[in-house]
Amino acid sequence: MPQESDAQSLSIAPQGELLRIALDHPSDLVMDLSIRCQDYPEEQAETSPDARLGTLLSRLLRYGVWIATATVLLGGILYLMRHGMEPVNYHLFRGEPDEFRSPQGVIDAVLAGRRRGIVQLGLLFLIATPILRVLVSFLFFLRQRDFIYVLITGLVMSGLLYSLLGAYF
Repeated sequence: MPQESDAQSLSIAPQGELLRIALDHPSDLVMDLSIRCQDYPEEQAETSPDARLGTLLSRLLRYGVWIATATVLLGGILYLMRHGMEPVNYHLFRGEPDEFRSPQGVIDAVLAGRRRGIVQLGLLFLIATPILRVLVSFLFFLRQRDFIYVLITGLVMSGLLYSLLGAYF
């Protein structure tokens, strides 16, 4: 009779179309779980429309945040290279300059070579990323003819656009 120990062993082994998972317990109990590999084909999950949408949206959000981060970082470095040694007076509050209060003003500032404009452009990219996500979802649901989700994403899109652009019209 084998001596009892506190050790457990786990073995995972492919056996043809089966994946065998065995857990040996000190009490000489062997749990065996066999999963048929054909029951969960990875290719089928990858090609479903919902999986494609999820992959597209995750990449969109990831790259949007990376682009926004890189833009803010570049603008911040350029800003600090020029203005980093200037003393700062926090006793007097100065609001945002008028040129940075609209998307067009930010673009004009970037084209004029203003470093704060580059930082503001990165922040606009960050704000635009989830709005673009909702737009892509709207177009996807419209293509799939899923009109309940078209209505819902349309309402979300209109709320986002109104909150972003409503002050300018």
